[in-house]
Amino acid sequence: MIISTCFFMPLYQAPTMLKLLLFFLLLFLSGFNQSVKKPYLAKWVITKGCSLKVVGSTNVNQFSCVIANYYKPDTLTFYKERTAEPTRITGTLKLEVQNFDCQNPVMTANLRSTLKAKEYPYLIIKFISLSRYPAKDIQTGALKGVVSIHLAGITKRYEVDYRFIPNGTSALTLVGTRQVNFSDFNIIPPRKIGGMIQTNNELDVQFSLKAKVLD
Repeated sequence: MIISTCFFMPLYQAPTMLKLLLFFLLLFLSGFNQSVKKPYLAKWVITKGCSLKVVGSTNVNQFSCVIANYYKPDTLTFYKERTAEPTRITGTLKLEVQNFDCQNPVMTANLRSTLKAKEYPYLIIKFISLSRYPAKDIQTGALKGVVSIHLAGITKRYEVDYRFIPNGTSALTLVGTRQVNFSDFNIIPPRKIGGMIQTNNELDVQFSLKAKVLD
């Protein structure tokens, strides 16, 4: 009888435990029909076929070195906080410097040594922001973004030019380009044959990112 009469008491006279139960029940019912807002805008999962290419030159010719077919199931998460602000991103690409291939054994070994592959085995690209999130109805588009590049123990932040290429309803390619300098990372450009062949300081970097859109 004590338990049954408790439910007919005024709420202010009910035991504390009962008040708590009623509070959580009302809280649950009030939020039952409300949609839950996602804490993020979208997520991209990296798929096969990503690559990183660097193009440089010497006083004699031009060279191109590539890390091809990079694939790790990394995830990029996009956050939109305010309309006027860039889209914030979290996520990284971690590439092995030892995987650079210049289609020439001597040049490949020279580049890996110059980039201090044994001491600093990874080139890490950290994504920071995008000027806007790519709209689904756009066939191709130009975007700006910000990344940080960690190489040879040094981290530098850069603005990157992007091209956005949709590949069906839920897949895409994002191609980023940026010129960097060996000197940005305290690296001396390599020289050959007693300094007669000198590598220029500038490098054109291009990374191609293939992803599947989850949300």
